Amino acid sequence: MTGKTIINIGAQRFDKIREQGAFYIDKTRFIKEWWENGSDVTLITRPRRFGKTLNMSMTECFFSNKYAGRADLFEGLEVWNDEKYRQIQGKYPVICLSFAGIKANSAEGLRKSFKRIITDVYKMDKDIMRSNVFDDDDRAYFKSVNDTMDDETAVIAIKRLGGYMERQYGKKTIVLLDEYDTPMQEAWSRGYWGEAVSFFRGFFDNTFKTNPHLYRGIITGITRISKESVFSDLNNLDVVTTTSDEYGDSFGFTQDEVFGALDDMGLGSEKEGVKHWYDGFTFGRHTDIYNPWSITSFIKKCGRYAAYWANTSSNSLINSLIRTGNAEIKQTMETLICGGSFKAAIDEQIVFNQLEGNTNAVWSLLLATGYLKVLEVEAAGERKEELYTLALTNTETLIMFENMVSGWFGGDTGIVYNEFINAMLCDNVRKMNTFMNHVALNTFSSFDSGNHLSEKTEPERFYHGFVLGMIVNLADRYKVRSNRESGYGRYDVMIQPIDKTKKAFIFEFKVLNADDDENTLEDTVANAHRQIREKRYEAELISEGFSPEQIRTYGFAFRGKECLIG
Repeated sequence: MTGKTIINIGAQRFDKIREQGAFYIDKTRFIKEWWENGSDVTLITRPRRFGKTLNMSMTECFFSNKYAGRADLFEGLEVWNDEKYRQIQGKYPVICLSFAGIKANSAEGLRKSFKRIITDVYKMDKDIMRSNVFDDDDRAYFKSVNDTMDDETAVIAIKRLGGYMERQYGKKTIVLLDEYDTPMQEAWSRGYWGEAVSFFRGFFDNTFKTNPHLYRGIITGITRISKESVFSDLNNLDVVTTTSDEYGDSFGFTQDEVFGALDDMGLGSEKEGVKHWYDGFTFGRHTDIYNPWSITSFIKKCGRYAAYWANTSSNSLINSLIRTGNAEIKQTMETLICGGSFKAAIDEQIVFNQLEGNTNAVWSLLLATGYLKVLEVEAAGERKEELYTLALTNTETLIMFENMVSGWFGGDTGIVYNEFINAMLCDNVRKMNTFMNHVALNTFSSFDSGNHLSEKTEPERFYHGFVLGMIVNLADRYKVRSNRESGYGRYDVMIQPIDKTKKAFIFEFKVLNADDDENTLEDTVANAHRQIREKRYEAELISEGFSPEQIRTYGFAFRGKECLIG
């Protein structure tokens, strides 16, 4: 490599990269590993921008008879060192398709997008119908696969195409399906999950299970959707997830590969900085894996650090799940943002309709999508069930979450939010009330999960989000902690200044409760202060060297969107 090497960020066409002589890290060992594994159908899940599409293109270029005689694409790469593999390059009919573009607002839109993709695949192979091995009925069926075909024709179309290819070339087909779960995630977020599952279950069964023309298949995606959803009949499926050892270094860059590329590009002095920002992904026993998008972007930008990977997606699903999540989710996010870790049981089979009610399902999704990394796995309990210790993946991911939380109070609300902090630091309770009620009025509903929450649960989702915002906004001046033991109980929020000459704060949040003889918000505030005193929440601050005169205590009373601070 030289400083003039083409850096094609996000390149997905293997043949184009090789023809250009562009920057490429050799991943052709994947071809050998997969071929020798021998599985009929392999599902591989990896986070976005981890080279799944490029590896699928590489696999197509290697096996497809459309690339017969293209030794130039593989010369100098690891797979070409083995004579056995030189002999099978370009020898198989391959069907390659991607669901990346299936993003529709309705089930009908999904089916239309799917049919366009199938139609395009047929058009690419239309020339085989000129062969004498096919009759007029075959050609008529081939033409019937178009944008207006019925659902039954659509779900069996790839199986039928495989049959035509087997007749034409005398070999069964290899089917490569990229980003299989994109339409399923879209269906869940848009509210037509059930219809999508029913439709795609038929497609997967016909393409990968009851397909007599299939030789081998690879399916890639970000998540492992539960078998009961779309893979209910695929007992021949070899599933490889982020916790599996197989293909651990085939997707993403290893540390040796990254450091070698930095040296070649004249950026060798940035190794430690790159490790701090972008290292942290783990796939099975393979650690120190880097996201290709971030590394190629860093090199392309001549060593400028930024959250490249984290900013390539809206992260809307993750944002929604955390923002509307319960107190446990937000408190765990506090721990993560502050550099800590936590333990959870992980089920890698993502059940989308459980995401709003199952905390561990949320952590499973964040692990699958690359926002969390595994620090340790231990066998817990009599049944030796696996318990994962998880943390944020790296600095880039941390920045993404910090920006996400700040965005909850963005725009004009963000200005008011900062004014609330300033009022608090100045002991201006009147302004604290004004600003807090403004923030609550404008953002309260955005923390509502829509599950008919109780009057107690609903404010909790808001004020735990508010605490996350303080953690992010005050990180350079204060340590913000919540739900920790101090004295004889657990306080709601403690704000401790890094400069111990400054004031410290204790917050107690309460929802007006008639059962506690509370008729007004003032009563609720009084009960909050009584609890602070009786539980001696100030004990932790005093042990840290703060005098009682430095400590401010506030009760926050909620009734719906209305808040009183005193």
